[in-house]
Amino acid sequence: MIRSIVADSGADSINIEDDGTIQIAATSQEASDRALNLINAIVAVPEIGKVYKATVKRIMDFGAFAEILPGKEGLIHISQLDTKRVAKVSDVVKVGDVFDVKLMEIDEKGRMNLSRKALMGQEKKEPAPEPQQSN
Repeated sequence: MIRSIVADSGADSINIEDDGTIQIAATSQEASDRALNLINAIVAVPEIGKVYKATVKRIMDFGAFAEILPGKEGLIHISQLDTKRVAKVSDVVKVGDVFDVKLMEIDEKGRMNLSRKALMGQEKKEPAPEPQQSN
């Protein structure tokens, strides 16, 4: 995993000490930042209610499995793909699609339930103008 991060980020080396301290050696701040972001994504803990960028990995009859963090996948049930009824998952998404989802639940077995539908139709509404008072 460390070799992969070094290759993907352009960092020169990454060392992890016994106490958990991570040292990144890089010739540019950009490579160091990329390596740090990759490490943070790996150790991130999914949070219920948070919005994630999801990449569809597999499609089943009942929904799509999407990766929200490196190595962390959840299910977007067919009922959570769109605001209208979906007949076939493949009518709405395909493998490789990337879109935002909301983490709705982590069940007792650690399975994550995601929703694309929860984020649809949430256009920012302008607040109504306050009524003017006459003196």
